[in-house]
Amino acid sequence: MSERPAAALAPPARVLGFDFGQRRIGVAAGQAYTGTAEALTVVQNGPNGPDWTRLAALVREWRPVALVVGRPLTLAGEEQPASQAAKGFARGLEKRFGLPVHAQDERLSSREADQRFVEMRRRGQKRARDASQLDALAAQVIVEDFYAGWPEGARHAG
Repeated sequence: MSERPAAALAPPARVLGFDFGQRRIGVAAGQAYTGTAEALTVVQNGPNGPDWTRLAALVREWRPVALVVGRPLTLAGEEQPASQAAKGFARGLEKRFGLPVHAQDERLSSREADQRFVEMRRRGQKRARDASQLDALAAQVIVEDFYAGWPEGARHAG
């Protein structure tokens, strides 16, 4: 799993982003031109590993040129046990799909996803039962943060 490429390079035009968790993996699709992302779905994860069949279907459907995996760090920016699990997942993605996999600091992405969800509920766009999609919203935040690391001109060059 690589860190974000140098700022002088254009970002990947289309990515799938992942918020890796021990039970669920949030998935979002993003595109560089606008630097935005769309929360897609949540894929199950468990003792036997991720639902690779579902992940493969998403890669076929969305045809990303790269993948982005949230890198869980402590608030101080240190590695934690979840960091190693996310790295293992990233290696699995790279091996299975042959696409570049980039790490994105995901500190506070879940908090941002929670805030977005509360606001969507307030506007009537989501219901309490939609809370199972919070991991997909976190993946959306991860992808948007990934694209925010490039100057706007670089995003539009891709």
